[in-house]
Amino acid sequence: MDKVQLPKGDMWAVHKFGGTCVGTSQRIKNVADIIINDDSERKLVVVSAMSKVTDMMYDLINKAQSRDDSYISALDAVLEKHQSTALDLLDGDDLAAFLSQLHHDINNLKAMLRAIYIAGHVTESFSDFVVGHGELWSAQMLSFVVRKNGLDCKWMDTREVLIVNPTSSNQVDPDFLESERRLEKWFSQNSSKIIIATGFIASTPKNIPTTLKRDGSDFSAAIMGALFRARQVTIWTDVDGVYSADPRKVSEAVILRTLSYQEAWEMSYFGANVLHPRTIIPVMRYDIPIVIRNIFNLSAPGTMICRPATEDEDGQRLEAPVKGFATIDNLALVNVEGTGMAGVPGTASAIFGAVKDVGANVIMISQASSEHSVCFAVPEKEVKAVAEALQSRFRQALDAGRLSQVAVIPNCSILAAVGQKMASTPGVSATLFNALAKANINVRAIAQGCSEYNITVVVKREDCIRALRAVHSRFYLSRTTIAMGIIGPGLIGGTLLDQLRDQAAVLKEEFNIDLRVMGITGSRSMLLSEVGIDLSRWRELLKEKGQVADLEKFTLHVHGNHFIPNTVLVDCTADSNVASFYHDWLRKGIHVITPNKKANSGPLDKYLKLRALQRQSYTHYFYEATVGAGLPIISTLRGLLETGDRILRIEGIFSGTLSYIFNNFTGTKAFSEVVAEAKEAGYTEPDPRDDLSGTDVARKVIILARESGLKLELSDIPVQSLVPEPLRASASAEEFMKQLPEFDKDLSRERQDAEESGEVLRYVGVVDAVNQKGNVELRRYSKDHPFAQLSGSDNIIAFTTTRYKEQPLIVRGPGAGAQVTAGGIFSDILRLASYLGAPS
Repeated sequence: MDKVQLPKGDMWAVHKFGGTCVGTSQRIKNVADIIINDDSERKLVVVSAMSKVTDMMYDLINKAQSRDDSYISALDAVLEKHQSTALDLLDGDDLAAFLSQLHHDINNLKAMLRAIYIAGHVTESFSDFVVGHGELWSAQMLSFVVRKNGLDCKWMDTREVLIVNPTSSNQVDPDFLESERRLEKWFSQNSSKIIIATGFIASTPKNIPTTLKRDGSDFSAAIMGALFRARQVTIWTDVDGVYSADPRKVSEAVILRTLSYQEAWEMSYFGANVLHPRTIIPVMRYDIPIVIRNIFNLSAPGTMICRPATEDEDGQRLEAPVKGFATIDNLALVNVEGTGMAGVPGTASAIFGAVKDVGANVIMISQASSEHSVCFAVPEKEVKAVAEALQSRFRQALDAGRLSQVAVIPNCSILAAVGQKMASTPGVSATLFNALAKANINVRAIAQGCSEYNITVVVKREDCIRALRAVHSRFYLSRTTIAMGIIGPGLIGGTLLDQLRDQAAVLKEEFNIDLRVMGITGSRSMLLSEVGIDLSRWRELLKEKGQVADLEKFTLHVHGNHFIPNTVLVDCTADSNVASFYHDWLRKGIHVITPNKKANSGPLDKYLKLRALQRQSYTHYFYEATVGAGLPIISTLRGLLETGDRILRIEGIFSGTLSYIFNNFTGTKAFSEVVAEAKEAGYTEPDPRDDLSGTDVARKVIILARESGLKLELSDIPVQSLVPEPLRASASAEEFMKQLPEFDKDLSRERQDAEESGEVLRYVGVVDAVNQKGNVELRRYSKDHPFAQLSGSDNIIAFTTTRYKEQPLIVRGPGAGAQVTAGGIFSDILRLASYLGAPS
């Protein structure tokens, strides 16, 4: 066979698939489809072991080393996993060939593990050899699947090509010259346009098997990209890309479209789940971009890590001075200070020499120019040894007073802001510290290098998440275009549309928020637009150009505007059928905003599924107006919980109707007369029994209970109905109102008893978080109680928490009415806009 010279350059695309990507036979098929559908001229694919297999292989070694006989059954489980996967994927000669090799390898491993079992010891190279088999098997299987689809494909055991040298820090450095020589030799005998290569494994210069240690497969892909001078290296994972902050801590975190090599390096150092810093080194040498993509969401473009674009290349500046935020927890600060340090050469060397001697890792260093003190951060588990080493090293200076103290500040976290454009953007530090100040967060230490790629601050551990959210919100203030669909253009929905109309120009001009209503639907007709409905004539257009309402078609239309990156459906109905669609909408990436209580107060299992989906997909679901109309009840509760407070009790007057009735039920008029007045004034539903039954209050109670972590059903909430039992089955509202005066005596007597005791009657809902229960009932309160001070139809809610135990946190104001309810929904829309942060 003639030897073929290895072509290098842009014709090569490198893909890396991790264990999760090849975890099942179906996922391996999906990987093969991606490889087949990539139109690159040549493809090099780096593949990890199947999901959990590397852990299983290490477990085999540990059991054999411990002389635990179960290593045999554990090896059988490894065999079964790969055998069953191969049976799903392959057939004929391919299946026979793979299974033959698999059984051959397993028999060899049995002999090796037996030797480890007898010796009770294993060398690192022996361990690396055993562990690397997972990559060998997944690479072989994938190559067979690709060939099965009619494409020429070769698989590469990278131990034959990648040569690495161990370092003192238990890492490895690639030997590029020797690896390049071996690659050219390998390719001359295995020429192919598609190569499936093993990740993670390599060899030493003496051909001893080894591994690339932590994040080894990513490192393999980067090295291969450099060896082939590839156009691009794509790392396939199970996330949509690199986030601006940890989405588990900051729900409004956004995917970053681009990062420079330096930004990715900084973020990964400070704990962001990006790439290990060493992965970036090989590709930087040849300016090869790395793209992080989600194999389970092929529509997501991912994050590209590359050389930063200049203004001239794409006609625009990089979009943000700060690209992302990352944190490191469980740290302690060590502060060494004293007047005797100033101007003394070697002091810093002595300090960090002592730290090195105990094997501790310094995460951050901060020193004032006066040289009076040196402050640095180390992992909290290492701080005791560090402090003792420093006390010992500087005992004479401490005794003589040249050093005043070696102080340890425990329970710290680091927050790092990273961005290459910080160097050329004035005011970034001011913005960061202003955000922290407004969040009432004290900074314990600060560090910033002259490259200005990051600003690092140390805060109390309990303040870390609050600090992260504060700075992220400040730098990701939204400039957003959102496609909106309004469901239910009745009293509340219509008022919302009018408010959107009145505020649209201000939002667009002053805040760069472009809210485009692409559809409006009622129960009978709907209005759709390709560019946005003219809200100055929406009522007229709905009558003139409305078509038969179809919620599925409506959703497809609003969500199908691909030039608008974000979609939100605003459900202004009280319809349980509409609420049943929320799960599907969120799953499709559609944000949902609603005052509709039915979803959050419905069956618990459906509610939990809805919230779980919301967390997993990072799609937003806002429902502030479900409880307090325009009052910030849900956001207040969430704010308390998210900052670590614990809810003990929530008690409130949640019904504007019943607030009005009991505020005016003072003895001058019978209860039935007050109800009639409320009905006449438009405070009640057309049938006042809908208000007097207490069901609406019970739904609000169950929503707050679930927000507080209680797993209750609506049926678990005892409700005291104010509708006399004989009237609950009255044929009509008119008949009910006619008969209600016959039952005035009971409530009149109860009101009079309360008044004689200096008390008033109030209809309240209660969440008792301590005893895991809730209830809705008529209660008596002293006349100086906040609940007795209400007027009109105001609502009032009192939060008793660990922090607000002696004096409850009270939210009071109008809790009903179209204007305030629509205002609450509008507030949620703007909240969504600020969370998304995408340019318009």
